[in-house]
Amino acid sequence: MTTFDPNGVGIANGNIFGFPYTEEDATLVIIPIPWDATASYKKGTCKGPEAILTASTQLDFFHPQLVRAYDTKVFMTPISSEWQEINTTCCEMSNHYLALLESEGELKAQDKYKEELTYINKAHAALKDNLRERSTQLLNQGKIVAVLGGEHSTPLGLLEALNEKYTDFGILQIDAHADLRDQYEGFEQSHASIMYNALKNCGNLSKLVQVGIRDISETEVLLSKSDPRIHTFYDWDLKEASFSGKTWDQQVADICDTLPQNIYISFDIDGLNPALCPNTGTPVPGGFELEEISFLLFKLIAAGKKIIGFDLNEVSPGENDDWDANVGARALWTLVCLTEKNRRDNA
Repeated sequence: MTTFDPNGVGIANGNIFGFPYTEEDATLVIIPIPWDATASYKKGTCKGPEAILTASTQLDFFHPQLVRAYDTKVFMTPISSEWQEINTTCCEMSNHYLALLESEGELKAQDKYKEELTYINKAHAALKDNLRERSTQLLNQGKIVAVLGGEHSTPLGLLEALNEKYTDFGILQIDAHADLRDQYEGFEQSHASIMYNALKNCGNLSKLVQVGIRDISETEVLLSKSDPRIHTFYDWDLKEASFSGKTWDQQVADICDTLPQNIYISFDIDGLNPALCPNTGTPVPGGFELEEISFLLFKLIAAGKKIIGFDLNEVSPGENDDWDANVGARALWTLVCLTEKNRRDNA
């Protein structure tokens, strides 16, 4: 049996970061979801969990904010081959449908591929329900639960489980997109609808705070203005304020002030500068450095907030390099260390 050495070479033992913990040992359980059936521009995020798992053993495990960060009892459950197969089937269907949609329009495409859309929507509903049940079991055991996507639609089941556990919570969404569309392109749980669905399905969700949004439709802007639960910090407003002398520290304080006590973090990797995630499904110019997001996240817990769960989504490995997976693994490590520090502080 190999002894875990946090200062040595990472060992690919099947667990994230090569850490020597089981699900039973873990205080934090990560559920990987290899799903990108509704991705409308570029697919590939279904391969994100596997790529991040592979890259994760290449990290070093010192963290300036967390003493003995490598003692974090984190476990990632095995990637489901069954859902990989279902996703492959759904992607084949959606590729044909989306091609016709783009050439002939939505009505004609939905009429021709009605059965395929029904199949995909039913599969997606089953995925969500399975995640909700699994998350509820883990939450009842006292675990903190996280999701590693896949596309951004994947964490809805976890959000529904948290809605049953907490009487009040907020979501901090790091993203280039608002994801406030209703049944986008005929997909009931589209990656572009995750926050719309969260607001609709989670009655105890009191605040959705969006940071870095810079690619958005007019209907989403109008919804943001009309729903008092939504507070959007647009990328262009943040940049304009910084150009006029407002520091990131000051802007972070404003963001923290809008959030309730219990916070779920939803981190779409395309919230970052696309140089850090060039192969993500819908990259958009602008965005953040990873250090800026880390600064924001650790300021949250310094302000006394409680992290109740998180997701990391839309990491898509490139065909010729592992840069996206490398950055994704480091973003995941930041989220893990944040959550563990918060857990220790509240223990």
